[in-house]
Amino acid sequence: MCRQLRGLLQFRSSLSGSTTGTVSSSTSSTGTWYGGHPSGTPCEVPHDLLPTPLPLCHHPHCKALGGQSPRGQQGWGCSLGGSSWLVFPPAHLESLEEPPVPGLPPPLAVVQGAEGRGEDAQGGLLGGQQGPVLLRCEGPRGLSGVGAPCPPQPFQHGAAVPCVLDDRIPHVGWAFLEVTTNASYNDSLQAYAAGLAEAAVTEQLMYMHWMNTMVGYCGPFKYESEYCQKLRNYLEANLAWMEEQMAKGQDPEYWHQVRLALLQLKGLEDSYNKHLDFPRDRITLAPFGFLLLQLGGDLEDLESALNRSSPQRVLGSGSCSALVKLLPGHRDLLVAHDTWSSYQAMLRIIKKYTLPFRTSAGKSQIPGSVQVFSSYPGTIFSVDDFYILSSGLVALETTIGNNNPALWKYLEPRGSVLEWLRNIVANRLARSGPEWATVFRRFNSGTYNNQWMVVDYNAFTPGRASPALGVLTVLEQIPGLVVVADQTELLYQQGYWASYNVPYFEEIFNASGNQELVRKYGDWFTYDKNPRAQIFRRNQSLVHDLDSMIRLMRSNNYLQDPLSRCRGCDPPQNAENAISARSDLNPSNGTYPFPALRQRCHGGIDMKVTSSGMVPTFGLVAVSGPAWDDVPPFRWSTSPCSSLLHMGHPDLWTFPPVKVHWD
Repeated sequence: MCRQLRGLLQFRSSLSGSTTGTVSSSTSSTGTWYGGHPSGTPCEVPHDLLPTPLPLCHHPHCKALGGQSPRGQQGWGCSLGGSSWLVFPPAHLESLEEPPVPGLPPPLAVVQGAEGRGEDAQGGLLGGQQGPVLLRCEGPRGLSGVGAPCPPQPFQHGAAVPCVLDDRIPHVGWAFLEVTTNASYNDSLQAYAAGLAEAAVTEQLMYMHWMNTMVGYCGPFKYESEYCQKLRNYLEANLAWMEEQMAKGQDPEYWHQVRLALLQLKGLEDSYNKHLDFPRDRITLAPFGFLLLQLGGDLEDLESALNRSSPQRVLGSGSCSALVKLLPGHRDLLVAHDTWSSYQAMLRIIKKYTLPFRTSAGKSQIPGSVQVFSSYPGTIFSVDDFYILSSGLVALETTIGNNNPALWKYLEPRGSVLEWLRNIVANRLARSGPEWATVFRRFNSGTYNNQWMVVDYNAFTPGRASPALGVLTVLEQIPGLVVVADQTELLYQQGYWASYNVPYFEEIFNASGNQELVRKYGDWFTYDKNPRAQIFRRNQSLVHDLDSMIRLMRSNNYLQDPLSRCRGCDPPQNAENAISARSDLNPSNGTYPFPALRQRCHGGIDMKVTSSGMVPTFGLVAVSGPAWDDVPPFRWSTSPCSSLLHMGHPDLWTFPPVKVHWD
């Protein structure tokens, strides 16, 4: 499971510093077990480099295999010469006859404690032997891997979810997560276990990200009680309506994937809360639990529609830049994306999910069973959004929003599926851009209103000047309206497609209130004369390889670039007006015509790019943190944002591009 990350940095990631485990379970007459083992070669990692979450077992029959007390600790461990022990996520096993995961070496020994003497099956001391060890908790109901009673679920022997977290945030600004489920088990168990596994290894990051970005949102000391009650009612009604649709059994392919996504979120939440409760029927999710992290984009529009008095959305605020670029001679097609967000959201994870679900019960495997995407702790989709899919598609978006209050009437909890779920379902089921759009546009919630670009690398042939349709599909959504069109011809005519938070389709542009913004504020809100539109048009011809694409997507030269000047601003140079914004650099005492141009702790926080050669192996190049090529690097301690909570963040953000490969 060890991955290689080679780039301008040129390094190989080892398991040191990684959290590695396999979530597994089985039932027998003696009870249910959940377990884990070190991935890869046992004992290859120095024990002090791995966290050792050691749950307690208080069952009266809890004991090690040799009969000794395990001192309340249970699970797979790793012998480091007979004196030091690593105990990995716990296991409750019915016997020692075979390892819980096929291919794992048989245990060498039992352990008396997390650090203590070990004995082999005959009671002899291990001496200098190294290898996996096993602790056992007998009885019908021991404790699960998160400390809750083991539920007697119908898991089969050997079901496993390998999960590896390689936390490189201090070194490259990214953590890397791989979650893989076993196709021999039913989809519901796979989905729930995938959530369990992810939370088990990212718990600390989840806590810090929640504290940085969501703590207090509709919490016990909330100041928006009326709005929060409206939001709770909306979410509960929406979840109830989706449960009704799943129970009807109609359109099984669509609702099967909705259910699996909710089960995965349920597993994530249960694991974090240390209470395993696999849902037999209805899926119960806390409206203001980790569902809120999935709703990051949807919430911006729900806040406006439900009349929150202080909505997060800032007039004119950009939310991502994207570029689809044909290289000279059509020799390659590059796809790049910059996320724009609050700097508090810079705890980042690049995730690889291998979830071999079926399209529905007894059917074929989904096309998008393997996905790589930029993401965050506690979210089961990208949020940014940027995906590389096993279907050969790359899907990405920039937010266009809605500035027409009259459209909020279309937001209804019944009859709609929130964007984060429609996004997941489309990524799993679609084989082409048009299929992706067909799936995604159903049950339009009118929330997280974006311009989506779906690039189909199956339809792209390097060097071919006149491709068939389908290389680029563009979709735009607002409340009550979705417009889709193939833009392959325009891509090949112009040599590029750029996206910068302004609607392309005239019908969407006019219906969402942009004409009024143009009338009031001028060209900044137009499609053709927006600062980023002009910068992309001028500089896209400079892109001839991966490095030049990265330079463009990381560019912010607002002090020197005339296209970054702001009419009506004092000073006229504005760091929002760049491909990767740095709004923290705008003076706090400046004069600005609308809020997006003022000083804010907001801007471009990453860059991702892939190509026709990298997509088949889910490769990409990624950079984390605000742009710093032509401007000072971002440092929390000296920035105007220093008072904001940023748990787990590096202080200085000067990380180079990293090329990501997956073994």
